[in-house]
Amino acid sequence: MSANSMNLMKYYTRTIFFTLLLSAALFTPAFAQGYHIEATIRGIKDSSLIIGHYNRSNTLFVPKDTARADANGKMVFEGKTDLPGGLYVVLFPGNARWIELVYSGKETSFSFETDTTDIIGQMKITGSAENELFYAYQKELKKRTKEIESLKNIKTADAQAGIRTAQENFRNYRSKLMNEHGKTFTAQLLQMSSDPEVPAAPKLPNGKTDSVWVFNYYKAHYWDAFDFSDPRILNTPFLEPKLDRYIKNLVAQTPDSLIKDADMLVKKASANKDVKSVVVFYITNQYENPKTVGTEAVWVHMANKYYLSGEMGVSEEVRKRIAEKVNTLKDVLVNKPFPALSLVDPSGKKVSVQAVQANYTVLFFYSPTCGHCKEASPLLKAFYDKNKANGVKVMAISTEHNMEEWKSFVTTYHLEELINGFDALNQIDFYRKFDVVTTPTIYILDKSKKIIARKMPVEQLEDFLNYYQNKVAQKL
Repeated sequence: MSANSMNLMKYYTRTIFFTLLLSAALFTPAFAQGYHIEATIRGIKDSSLIIGHYNRSNTLFVPKDTARADANGKMVFEGKTDLPGGLYVVLFPGNARWIELVYSGKETSFSFETDTTDIIGQMKITGSAENELFYAYQKELKKRTKEIESLKNIKTADAQAGIRTAQENFRNYRSKLMNEHGKTFTAQLLQMSSDPEVPAAPKLPNGKTDSVWVFNYYKAHYWDAFDFSDPRILNTPFLEPKLDRYIKNLVAQTPDSLIKDADMLVKKASANKDVKSVVVFYITNQYENPKTVGTEAVWVHMANKYYLSGEMGVSEEVRKRIAEKVNTLKDVLVNKPFPALSLVDPSGKKVSVQAVQANYTVLFFYSPTCGHCKEASPLLKAFYDKNKANGVKVMAISTEHNMEEWKSFVTTYHLEELINGFDALNQIDFYRKFDVVTTPTIYILDKSKKIIARKMPVEQLEDFLNYYQNKVAQKL
């Protein structure tokens, strides 16, 4: 698709395929009792179809009912219980194709007919103003996209003018729709699926656009289209992708910034308890085992503020597990001093983390019987050999308590030059004390034994240290 077509398509993002997953539904109240949806789909016959709604993203789907098409493609979805509002999908046999429907919760009885050869173009709606609007929009979008596609490869001024005209016509159509039908659920869906419109930005003294202003405006208006008090937004494909993009792309990946914006999002979501529950869970889950170094502090914050405080209801068993993990993590977070750790080396001499004299200390927690540890050890040794002249030391710490296996590991992988530590008294719970959930687990400490990185893959040690040292140098 051309860039121009993509600009047009940004107003309505759709996923070509999605995975059919059963997900626990967050049931929300509808506005009327029961539902009755009649469908005629030419090209489908003697087949069972499923109707359901998206659940927070385009990869989760909650089935609500099934109906069997007769020889003419006619079927009826109906039930006496309420359906929650949301963006619904009628899945074809095999789940490879589908029809989207807007279900506001107010229009509980309507019908539609279409043809499998052109679902959007042939769609006719009866009894649902929301879906009439929804498909009018899709037909206009399809029309303008087709115009652009027909002109994109023609390199003439008239063709380029035609593309601009098609884009402008669609923008005017969309603006008119939003002005006249802005309070409809369909308009809300269309707004949620698009980016905020950024007005003309001010210019810098050098004449260039102020990109910082653009970023700040975009971030400040990112959530304008979301009504967090409306539980129907949970049954659309937009909430989790929007959260993911906001948190990972628009917020600085530092604990302070992330915690500030996380609390802001939870405050917005507090307008509805179900929406709040999803937002709190989603953010918390992102930072339990984060990809960005040092951001586990966000998980600790979320756990303390929203779960251990009692604000989010959890079972006593879950609460206990969260409290245990918080108790472990709070002392081994980035920017915290590493806790005291004393061991013995192969000669029986006492060694301790705090006594290591080094610009940087790498702690390598491993199990002598661990396959990944065996693979990582040669890489660790090569890293040490290359960086020891720069004041880098490595302490390799066995988390198991078989002395013979430990000593054999040290000699087999030629780690004698490292500081090797062993818990001879079998007193240390490495899992609870140092969050060694899997092996190997690597921490990096600075000269004062402050943690500067944790859970670092051995392959990234050198790149991280180079990055960190450059970062420190820039502050001097």
